[in-house]
Amino acid sequence: MIDILKVSFIFIFILFLLRKKISVGYALLAGSFLFLLLYPFDFENLTLSLLKTLTSQTSVNLFLSLTLIKSFEYSLRKTGTMEKMTETSQSMLNNKKLSIVSMPLIIGMLPSLGGAYLSAPMVDLATRNTNISKEEKAFINYWYRHPWELILPLYPGIVLASAISGVSLGNLIILNLPVALLIFITGFLLSMQKIKSDERLNKTQNNIRNLLSFTPILLVLIPVIFFKIELYIALFINLLIVCLYHKKSFKETFSIIKYGFTLDVIILVAGVMIFKEMLQISGAVDGIAKAITESKIPHLFIFITLPLFIGVITGISVGFVGSTFPLILHLKETVPHEISIAFVSGYVGVLISPLHLCLILTKEYFKADMLGVYRKIIPGCIIIFFIALIEFVILRYYS
Repeated sequence: MIDILKVSFIFIFILFLLRKKISVGYALLAGSFLFLLLYPFDFENLTLSLLKTLTSQTSVNLFLSLTLIKSFEYSLRKTGTMEKMTETSQSMLNNKKLSIVSMPLIIGMLPSLGGAYLSAPMVDLATRNTNISKEEKAFINYWYRHPWELILPLYPGIVLASAISGVSLGNLIILNLPVALLIFITGFLLSMQKIKSDERLNKTQNNIRNLLSFTPILLVLIPVIFFKIELYIALFINLLIVCLYHKKSFKETFSIIKYGFTLDVIILVAGVMIFKEMLQISGAVDGIAKAITESKIPHLFIFITLPLFIGVITGISVGFVGSTFPLILHLKETVPHEISIAFVSGYVGVLISPLHLCLILTKEYFKADMLGVYRKIIPGCIIIFFIALIEFVILRYYS
């Protein structure tokens, strides 16, 4: 029980720092330092263990992946590829509802801070001359940005979850795919009811060349999901292809690659890996596992509630993954579908979090009533959570 109290105190301290807008990496490093005050250590062994952790294959792969995600995203913006993807989608669609959701969907492919503020005017324009309320517009802009974070390896949360858990990225994406598809479907059930499903648009001329703008995204997804290629390798190769295709000079290409190599990525990786190691070395995990086993609390309850709670408090995926996955992974020997339900639970917490930047920016743009937006977000989250739970039960008993 004493270990639960100590680790709870550390979690509360980390959450306090996150509420004060301290980045996740720094908050986890600060939480790791508290272990030194609350637990006895052999500092020579501790130093060697932490050095081994930071130089491990997992840490190196994670750093390269998160770094190149930023560089790749920047290359798509810098070369105008992202803009072309948006134009292509608009020109090819001949359905009012699909046109409305296409902008947050496409812009949501890239994990850009403030991206919700970019797609909001497009949603506003697409819904002009309709009876859709500003709360419903806000919901559409917010909801349709977020299927991707469950399945797209350009988002650091799922990459981090894969690295910490040891579940392959491709496997985790496949497990999360039904929930991502359900987010897309529930959006139509909860919004745009006043728009006729057969309402058409004036279709503009397009050609097969326009579809090539989506090639960089596909060339990252296909090798990672189907051929188990390391994410950082797929990102680096495609980043070079994008630069070559757009005839970027060596200097410009180097600048694009360099863009991702920032201190915040280094601190994030160091914070996650050190916090994970401190939980283990201190003996806290063994103590908590013993306490939970003796108290007969079902592991599934912990796998669901802990990431969910931290997701609500932090409002970001790397927050709940980095702080809770190292703990829940040591409670028992995990299987992939348990990691998936933990990730989905945490992500539901992120979606309903009032600290979620996308929600804040969307509400601000549309001047929407937050309660009115939540009236659509919460039913959607309940639906996707229970479908994820059904998927978990099916995989648990029939896999």
